[in-house]
Amino acid sequence: MTLQELRYLVAVAEEGQVARAAGRCHVGQPTLSTQLKKLEDTLGVQLFERGPRGLTPTAAGAPIIAQARVVLEETEKLRALARATQDPMAGPLRLGAIPTLGPYLLPHLLPVIRKRYPHLRLLLSELLTAQLVAAVQAHTLDCALLALPVAHEGLEVVELFREPFEVALPAGHPLARKKHVQPGDLAHECLLLLEEGHCLRDQALDVCGVAKSESREEVQATSLETLRQMVAAGIGCTLLPQLATQGGARPDKRLIELRPFARPTPTRLIGLLWRARGARAEAARQLGDLIRAHLPTGVLATRSVGSRPHTS
Repeated sequence: MTLQELRYLVAVAEEGQVARAAGRCHVGQPTLSTQLKKLEDTLGVQLFERGPRGLTPTAAGAPIIAQARVVLEETEKLRALARATQDPMAGPLRLGAIPTLGPYLLPHLLPVIRKRYPHLRLLLSELLTAQLVAAVQAHTLDCALLALPVAHEGLEVVELFREPFEVALPAGHPLARKKHVQPGDLAHECLLLLEEGHCLRDQALDVCGVAKSESREEVQATSLETLRQMVAAGIGCTLLPQLATQGGARPDKRLIELRPFARPTPTRLIGLLWRARGARAEAARQLGDLIRAHLPTGVLATRSVGSRPHTS
């Protein structure tokens, strides 16, 4: 049994198909299939069964796959310990971010990170909040940028900044006559929302005082850019985080009017999450410090400067 066989095993479990797993591991399908069969022969059990949705772990395979993840994580800790004696901010760091934050924050941060830590190699992923937390737990991500609060035992969180919301209105909308919008002004408007699973959806409903179970006509989108284009088309209004409203060269600038909320301004709290005892915990802490020291224009620094565990 080799570490490479365990990597193939975990890749197949996560991808559900040999072809995708082989592509992820940069090997041919025959090679991966052969190594997987060799591992099954070594262990004396069938690890996967084929179904209509691809390969799924067998009852015997599931705990073996879980333990393989632990073995690979512990192996990575050995490598990280070796790197840490030289530079904890070197090597790959698997960073996730929610889709309503990543495209707007990371372009600001990446040049700073590259300049400060030239030997750090960021591997970026965009996932919904629940998926990010699960990926950090499963050791497939080292840390994640997301909206707080989130809670789970064994994870550590640092608060980074508060991001104000703005109201995006179709050009000529009656509310655009106001300098500041009250949250209650939106309660009876056609409020455009992201689909279920996006934390920004629930935040928008909370800001506007709309119950999540309340019956109402909704238009649901998969991204902020889709919401923005629907506002430009005059379909309704929406809430946009501050970072998503920046950039003066937007093609829809003449079709959308942005208005701030009246004080107290609704905000969302952004933080960085990682495994408290993970191999890359120190790298995550230093990344959090760097982000707090180089916040983009328009967001508000939090008072919290340290990290703390969140438990469920």
